Amino acid sequence: MTTLRRLLALGALALVACDRPPATTPADYLFLWTASADSTQADFLAVIDVTEDSVRYGSLVTTLPVPGRRNGPHHTEHEMPADGLLFANGFASGETFIFDLTQPAAPRLAGEFGDVGTYTHPHSFFRLPNGHVLATFQMQHDSSGMVAGGLVELTPTGQVVRTASADFAGADAGMRVYSAGIVPALDRIVTTTTDMMADSPASRLLQVWRLSDLTLLHTFPLPDGPAGGEGLYTAEPRVLADGRTVLVSTFSCGLYLMDGLESDAPSARLVASFPRMDDEYCAIPVIAGDYYLVTVPAWNAVVSLDISDPSAPREVGRVTFGAGDFPHWIALAPDQRRVVVTGYGAMEHRVAIARFDPVTGQLKLDERFREEGASEPGFRLDDKQWPHGGTAAGTPHGAVFSR
Repeated sequence: MTTLRRLLALGALALVACDRPPATTPADYLFLWTASADSTQADFLAVIDVTEDSVRYGSLVTTLPVPGRRNGPHHTEHEMPADGLLFANGFASGETFIFDLTQPAAPRLAGEFGDVGTYTHPHSFFRLPNGHVLATFQMQHDSSGMVAGGLVELTPTGQVVRTASADFAGADAGMRVYSAGIVPALDRIVTTTTDMMADSPASRLLQVWRLSDLTLLHTFPLPDGPAGGEGLYTAEPRVLADGRTVLVSTFSCGLYLMDGLESDAPSARLVASFPRMDDEYCAIPVIAGDYYLVTVPAWNAVVSLDISDPSAPREVGRVTFGAGDFPHWIALAPDQRRVVVTGYGAMEHRVAIARFDPVTGQLKLDERFREEGASEPGFRLDDKQWPHGGTAAGTPHGAVFSR
């Protein structure tokens, strides 16, 4: 009898298990920091469903407007931080917005700040090992007017921890602090110096700082290569998977490998370059294991380079968009299998996703990421009635996947 009861109990448990709904893929979202084309309407954060097995894949979930007008939504953090508090700059207004995305389908504005003391117009944001945020500020006020900005360490809620100036005797007029690479293993930070203002002088300088106390250690120029001008408009430092090697891109489509970063005489050498268009610049790169992905507008493409030998990068993959599409911003999904792409030209009001193979480095367009009835892949932001109100076209810039 005992055995029979056990069998009956096991059978009942099996029936209960069969009645349970099957496990589903956790929900994934894409966040688009978006400017309104109508200056009377609010800029906003758009949330897109990118859950792989969802029937709503590529559909709008909601939007969150921000205060003010003409903020000029620009850079967000390059990946979703663990605490879900995403920093995003409105470069035109100089305001930074902190989005609470701990509930991705119900985003809220957790904070906002502008100038920090004398420092103005923050540009890029990076997480430090202690969980704080390092912000690059383009400029600072002094008695002579505007000079090169600096670094500001903030808590995740936007409280100032410490600041450090990038200005030094002999700094060229075009030097502004642009972006950064954090190298904890070497106690170093690398920053670039391009001015965001139109028609500004081109800077070819890099700066090296000590991470532990934000002391500015070195400032030096990038050399040019065979084409001339590859070192102009320093852009994005990226730390490789070994945690010690740094590649630096320029908007002039050069790629530089840093040498002796921890020494008293750091330098950088050109290891790759791409063709450049007059009005469109190579822009945001990401590191995915042994691969370096970067936008190359002259090719209307995102290119994948094998950097297993960083002194000799070689192309292994490319996804090419339409002839009028100029990709600019890219960011990786946490599993490194998808890349979000925003840009200019015909991409101004559209976001696309590329599939990435982290083993081979190959790229291809995600054809499934498209709206119902659309003739091309992608999600458009110029034909919508927005949940927060209004119908103005949206121009996405910074974009990041949920964790």
